[in-house]
Amino acid sequence: MRAAIFQERGEALTVGEVAPPVCGRDEMVVAVRSCGICGSDLHLADAHPAESGMAPLPSGSVMGHEFAGEVVEVGAGVSGFRSGDRVTAMPFVACGRCAACLAGVGYRCAEVRYTGLGARSGGYAEFVGVGAAESLRLPAGIDFERGALVEPLAVALHAVNAARLRPAESVLIMGAGPIGLAATLWARYFGAQHVIVSDRVPERLALAAALGAHEVIDATSTDVIQSYKRYAGKRPDVVFECVGVPGTQQLAMDYAPMGGRLVIVGVCMAPDTIRPVKALTKELQVNYVFMYHKQDFELAIDLLDRELLDPSPMLTRTVSFSEFPQAFESLKTDKTACKVILRPDL
Repeated sequence: MRAAIFQERGEALTVGEVAPPVCGRDEMVVAVRSCGICGSDLHLADAHPAESGMAPLPSGSVMGHEFAGEVVEVGAGVSGFRSGDRVTAMPFVACGRCAACLAGVGYRCAEVRYTGLGARSGGYAEFVGVGAAESLRLPAGIDFERGALVEPLAVALHAVNAARLRPAESVLIMGAGPIGLAATLWARYFGAQHVIVSDRVPERLALAAALGAHEVIDATSTDVIQSYKRYAGKRPDVVFECVGVPGTQQLAMDYAPMGGRLVIVGVCMAPDTIRPVKALTKELQVNYVFMYHKQDFELAIDLLDRELLDPSPMLTRTVSFSEFPQAFESLKTDKTACKVILRPDL
């Protein structure tokens, strides 16, 4: 099958042939119809293991974990799905029996195999293998492009849930990338009184406004917290750090009020330094978040289907395999784009 293949750190992906996924027991093979490029993939492709603390991505890996498609093969033991079903899936396969799996956090399973990180090929391909227990059916009203947005929507929903956001609270979202924009949608949905987004890229601030931000702040030319207080009359109850570069966690602590809540969502792959005394003297509640629960996927799908959530402004561009390596490289430096989608059938 065709796939976009990782070769070496810092090199462009190459399109070539790889072995198709084998359909194991309790698994399915899905024909990929849409797969989004995630910022974590961009980081992984260039990450230096000594700096990031992560194992290097093996040469020959196929990344991609934000996908939707059509079931083409169903393994033994699978019930509830059949060939032709439109699905998305959480990007891992877990044992389904251990304490972590039974608690709904299969990504903590000791036997977990992540999709798109080397052990299992991901969605930058014509076909991807998925676990049936990790898969969810897409209603007919959700096209495949929006189906590929369910995963980043679930990331942001998990973050907003971690904040224990209450109606009429005020929110600052640092960073108007895909996750910050998705967090904007969820904060509005759950009734935040002030949803204010800061970023350094005008095009992304425009997207934040289109997705429902009450106000946006250009961090290149404006004192963020002073501007926030002019808009909302106070500091934010909750700060979502969705940037993930050195220095932004400290900024989030600086912006927060006494007793404020921080949720760190941005994936920082480099060493960072913070001044803990700031968080200590303010008695901040700092929460790092990772992954999501299946219920996050279910709610995202339900609200998309009922048209109560509209992430479509996030969709910047759809590309074919021939365009994909250049589009992937471009996203490393082009911060005006948001979500670029691979369509393997183009």
